[in-house]
Amino acid sequence: MTTTLMALPSAHRDHLLSLSEHVQFPPSQRLFEEHAVADRFWILKTGAVILDAQLPHRRRAEIAMLEPGELVGLSWLFPPFEWELGAETLSPVRAHEFDAPRVRAECRSDPVFGFAISQWVGMVLARRLQATRSRLLDLYESAAHA
Repeated sequence: MTTTLMALPSAHRDHLLSLSEHVQFPPSQRLFEEHAVADRFWILKTGAVILDAQLPHRRRAEIAMLEPGELVGLSWLFPPFEWELGAETLSPVRAHEFDAPRVRAECRSDPVFGFAISQWVGMVLARRLQATRSRLLDLYESAAHA
């Protein structure tokens, strides 16, 4: 099952995209840090973004690489609206940027749209949680054998 933007029904996808602004970022641009306020999110048009986690007493651990069509940022939809991971551009990025409070307001005012967005973000979240678990187990195993 796809979790890219194409997973949204076309009417909801079009409505969501109508709420976006086009932005660009250079390589190595930090988009957000863990525990900061999650007031924006992005859908990649071009380029790649790395999701990372700050491990205690270590450098950031790469969790996942996101590519065009993918959602960057999940924490904007769920209280307390704080980032659980960090994100940095790997290459030049062009993206749709969304104002999270505005999208949440649209979701409240149109429950059908809100349900579609919640289902889509939930699918992305489930896939990312599985990938994060696998990646952290790999990191743990590597550290145990070092």
